[in-house]
Amino acid sequence: MAGLYLEDCTPGLLIRHALRKTVTESDNMLFSVMTLNPQPLHIDFDFAAKSEWGKPIVNSLFTLGLMIGISVHDTTLGTTIANLGMTDVTFPKPVFHGDTLRIETRVMSKRRSKSRPKAGIVTFEHKAFNQRNEEVASCTRQAFMIAKSEEG
Repeated sequence: MAGLYLEDCTPGLLIRHALRKTVTESDNMLFSVMTLNPQPLHIDFDFAAKSEWGKPIVNSLFTLGLMIGISVHDTTLGTTIANLGMTDVTFPKPVFHGDTLRIETRVMSKRRSKSRPKAGIVTFEHKAFNQRNEEVASCTRQAFMIAKSEEG
């Protein structure tokens, strides 16, 4: 598996994910429709043109999902038991159709599970940046991770 095991998650480790994604109009429209989100800032070009943004903005939950999704291959692919939660979610700048996002992940902390010796909890901080290197999203995620051994 490509993901990290508990022992590999050293606090302070910074991962600059190689995978990037240019967000398209189709991404935004499909996600908004699939999640039954009728926010006109996302799906109504005329309404959005009259807003302070002057054009549609990308659904923030799509941005959150993309940010975490891009991180999976390098962090939790095949080595996580479950996501435990996401906190401190922020969107300091909007994402627009045509923006290309890159993601960075930092391991903030880890601890061995008290009840499951071959597992532990890792806290990741994810950040998304657009092509202008502006931070457009961040969150803290806790993942319940598989350990290679019952020690350490």
